[in-house]
Amino acid sequence: MAICVYRKFTASGDKDLTMALENDTQAPDFDLPNQFGEHIRLSEFRNKKPVALVFFPLAFSSTCTTELCDLRDNLSVFADQSIELLGISVDSKATQRAFAEAEGYDFNLLADFWPHGAVAKEYGVFLEEKGFANRATFLIDTHGIIRASFITAPGEARSLGAYREAVKELNFTHA
Repeated sequence: MAICVYRKFTASGDKDLTMALENDTQAPDFDLPNQFGEHIRLSEFRNKKPVALVFFPLAFSSTCTTELCDLRDNLSVFADQSIELLGISVDSKATQRAFAEAEGYDFNLLADFWPHGAVAKEYGVFLEEKGFANRATFLIDTHGIIRASFITAPGEARSLGAYREAVKELNFTHA
């Protein structure tokens, strides 16, 4: 049973014709700076540990802050399974650093700043009309394959339960 919810909408509320990457496909590699300016490359985790790639629209926005604080407070969901948690938005690395320091995030926040939203576009979750990524999560196994994913409508927060289910799906397909 694959966890894969695609609910992508345009500003007018119509379904967008572009779709996020599907489960059981190769996750596009990327190299982005984190909040400290260190470059993080997705392929560096291959054959080492799975990755939870968490796209969020904007640092310091109320829904994003609430979501990431929920992840911060429940890091064991990922750590207990040796899953690397990576947050990613179109904000600059300086903004990501200020956000991480203000909220006490102990995980990497990646800056998909320039070219603007390029990684979000590769994953099919960039909202052109808004200039940022939708709330989308991809669980990627040690072979670089997307095994579980979920996306919420703009303004709709992701639940911790959805993360737990995605981690179960990752473990099921990875076993």
